[in-house]
Amino acid sequence: MISAASSIDALQEALRAHPQVLPRGAGTKPALSTPSGLTASLDVSGLSGFVDYDPAELTFTARAGTRVRDVDVVLSAERQYLPFDPPWPAATMGGIVAAGTSGPGSYRYGGVRDFIIGIRFLDAGGRLVGGGGRVVKNAAGFDLPKLMVGSLGRLGVLVELTFKVFPRPEAWATLRAEHPDLPTALEQVRRLARGPIELDALELHPSGTLWLRLSGPARTLPARCERLARAVGGNAELLDEEAADRGWQERREFAWVPAGADLVKAAVTPSRVPALDAELARAGAARRYSRAATLAWIAWPEPRPVTGLDLVLRRLGLTGLALTGRPSSGLLGARTGGAFAQRVRRGLDPHNRFPGV
Repeated sequence: MISAASSIDALQEALRAHPQVLPRGAGTKPALSTPSGLTASLDVSGLSGFVDYDPAELTFTARAGTRVRDVDVVLSAERQYLPFDPPWPAATMGGIVAAGTSGPGSYRYGGVRDFIIGIRFLDAGGRLVGGGGRVVKNAAGFDLPKLMVGSLGRLGVLVELTFKVFPRPEAWATLRAEHPDLPTALEQVRRLARGPIELDALELHPSGTLWLRLSGPARTLPARCERLARAVGGNAELLDEEAADRGWQERREFAWVPAGADLVKAAVTPSRVPALDAELARAGAARRYSRAATLAWIAWPEPRPVTGLDLVLRRLGLTGLALTGRPSSGLLGARTGGAFAQRVRRGLDPHNRFPGV
């Protein structure tokens, strides 16, 4: 591994000194950041800290190695936050962007690609490239910030990122609703997704349990909770603050994932969840369904090769991305956008300085 660099100049020097590199932040997603063969691991975790933060403009700029938890602390002091609930508090902001990972709050507010507005990165030749800006209303040029979301460190080395933020809600409330089985819960998910109640988060456990989160002025939440409880039936329970915080923390930190398992995220639709869940149950894989059952988090058990999950996803026409567990190229299941992705790679990395997927 190339030792952590604390400046852009040092990163440029390290990048130019090796024929092929793979950027690495905090190492929270080792399936993506562990190089193979002669590829060198380029540690960017030393490039951290805020570059600029203007609470009045609802934007901040931070270096790519800045930890999510450190961003939370700074924003919280100004009663602001990133509504898409970036997973893994120990992760770096560059890693969140590169892996395209968003948490439960993305159900209502959108994911990381909806909040990133500016970016600087090193291209394959070590040149510093910028796109977007530090203000929300910025539409000039090619949208490089969104291109880098989900790039997996294969298009450039992220060094600086600008995000828009939201005011932190005055209060949150969480309801848990038990349903007899997964199909019944999925039907409830469909009704809630089409309904008039504005939910911050809508999470589904394969047992049929729903986790529902509301936010807003404290005085309005009791009435809204009552309305939501009526919408989901008589089995809804309003959780106290401690239980709610514990449950959302478990989801944000993936505490439910067994040790050694391969954590994979896969895009899905509610109609495809039953077939996928049946396959995962047969394999003994722990799983959760997020964002109104449009995103599956899958913990593929350690004894089974992850190629087994690759076959399951291919058979169902789904695409997945391995994040933790055994090192892999990342992508699993059905492949899409291959021709376009290759054209982008040829434009940004004509000499294959970054590994493929």
